[in-house]
Amino acid sequence: MSQLLDLVGIFVFALSGALMGVRKRLDVVGMMVLAGMTALGGGVVRDLILNVRPAAFQSVGYVLVPVAATVIVFFWHPHVARVMPAILVLDAAGLGLFCAVGTEKALEYGLSPLHAALLGVVTAVGGGMLRDVLAGEIPTLLYDRQLYAVPAMLGSGAMAVVYSYGIHGWPATLSAAVLAFGLRIAAMRFKWRAPLARGVGE
Repeated sequence: MSQLLDLVGIFVFALSGALMGVRKRLDVVGMMVLAGMTALGGGVVRDLILNVRPAAFQSVGYVLVPVAATVIVFFWHPHVARVMPAILVLDAAGLGLFCAVGTEKALEYGLSPLHAALLGVVTAVGGGMLRDVLAGEIPTLLYDRQLYAVPAMLGSGAMAVVYSYGIHGWPATLSAAVLAFGLRIAAMRFKWRAPLARGVGE
């Protein structure tokens, strides 16, 4: 079940990467690179930091899912763009899932709660950051006006706290993922924004 949810999150992130490729007028190869980086980049960085074989290289599904997302966007990107509100909801779910799972894996490998939470954030937003850099955009992480990284930080922090109190397994993961998901949805719904420096206009 956990792998299925992981693949769903990868698929949604890959869609956003491929759509970025369309907006940047990239060819199918460029679209596929952005899709793969967005979907798998954060998890690969996490696993490399943990000095373990990246999960993306242990199952063919992790490679095929971004390819499938790219094919869908390549042929039907106007339709995919029209259902972006639904995709953004799934993206929020993927954000919550990845920050919780990334934090839990880091804790299982012996990292401190603080470092594990940071690595959970990397898992959730690292792929999007790599996508933005490759596409020539300022990474969203550096101007988080739409509160994307902040929900991941709070979800990862919650995961580290409950794990430290001995609550492991799916109850802990689900709780942290739902927290991050709820905060991201609320930020989109109510247009919450992170503050700019004092004196800087919108």
